Amino acid sequence: MAEPRTGPLTVAGRVLAGTLSVAVLGASGLVWYEYRQLDSGMVKSGALAEARKNAPPHLDQSVNLLLIGLDSRKDMDGNDLPKEFVEEELHAGSSEIGGYNTNALIVLHIPANGGKVTALSVPRDDYVQTVGADGKMHKIKEAYGIAKEAAEQKLSGKGLSKPELERQSREAGRAATLQTVQSFLDIPIDHFAEVNLIGFYDIAKAVEPIQVCLNNPVDDPIVARTATHEGGGTGLRLPAGVSSLDARQALSFVRQRHHLKNGDLDRTHRQQAFISSVVYKLKQDGVVGDLGRLQRLFDAVKKDVVIDDRWNVLDFAQQAPNLTGGNVEFNTLPITGFKNIGGQEVNTVDPGQIKRIVKQLFGHEVPPEAAPSASGEQVAPVVPAAFAAPVATRTTTPAAPRSTHSPRTASPSTSPEAPSTGPTAEPTPDLPMQGPAVKAGGIPCVD
Repeated sequence: MAEPRTGPLTVAGRVLAGTLSVAVLGASGLVWYEYRQLDSGMVKSGALAEARKNAPPHLDQSVNLLLIGLDSRKDMDGNDLPKEFVEEELHAGSSEIGGYNTNALIVLHIPANGGKVTALSVPRDDYVQTVGADGKMHKIKEAYGIAKEAAEQKLSGKGLSKPELERQSREAGRAATLQTVQSFLDIPIDHFAEVNLIGFYDIAKAVEPIQVCLNNPVDDPIVARTATHEGGGTGLRLPAGVSSLDARQALSFVRQRHHLKNGDLDRTHRQQAFISSVVYKLKQDGVVGDLGRLQRLFDAVKKDVVIDDRWNVLDFAQQAPNLTGGNVEFNTLPITGFKNIGGQEVNTVDPGQIKRIVKQLFGHEVPPEAAPSASGEQVAPVVPAAFAAPVATRTTTPAAPRSTHSPRTASPSTSPEAPSTGPTAEPTPDLPMQGPAVKAGGIPCVD
């Protein structure tokens, strides 16, 4: 197999600084041996090898990096996280909730020429055909857990220790997630990083306080889980405008889905905005000069982040400071609506349309004729979003077309650190995306 391309990998360093967990590797200016020390302490995964066997071909020398947010209340050895910590500090319920769902899936496309990085969020409830799991239709977030459970059953009689069983079965989950995303978007995945619930908290703890901006006030009370009610809520209460969050509030900010107009879809925009805010804070705070904070950030990465074993951290870290210039734009892939299948509410999608959008966003040639969807129906050519593409909302009637005005951004008068130019923007021209784009380089205001 050909060796990984080196040019785009160096450019991709800017992306690493923008992830929830690996944001800290750049912007530091550390010497070579310190990077090597960091790299040697990180958990490596070989799941990419399995995913490469049936990956779509590369159309150019760009690099695609998948960020995986795993909603697991277990540590790397499969043990439950401390109950008092999960329930009282994180407000994240018991270890029985969440399982091994991938509640955040973000593909970062790094062009070979060093241009703007394109980030695409895949809504977690998109109903797709899984690959490497059981091959059936499921929510895309479930591919990891289905494959992990199947692997556990297959390996259970081999006398493995609990930590080794957990490690090997998680590898199966990662491989299934990678393959399913590749198939759905029709792109190869070159690298990936995975962070779990406790990992996000540890990283947020190291960089707190973190500023975020809301278009509207939020009140998300916690509802206890009972035999007749699934419970939920994060306990988050914030006013409209800019707020400074500690680690616990930050976790609630990116996890809230109740009491939001578009539920999980709004949560996806929260995740994008949080990444932008963290990168902006690292730049504004001059993290490079604070060795104590750098050490805490590195420790958090080592404990809680899994990266593929083909990833050269040094190459990525060298160019990471470029990300803080705001050369990244986040978009959310569109859905066509909602449907109840087997008692679960899922997002319906048009696979043909998704593949066309991804090709256009990544600068690849798209045939002028309509592409067939999974059902064999023809998909009309993509039209300008501002005129024809509605944002799906959780209602039983079609949603009104998206407004053409830009979302509000944090005002300098509200916060001295807030940018005066917009870190949010209209959806990418000529493409129907799920809501407004979020640009790095500031503090975006979201719902």
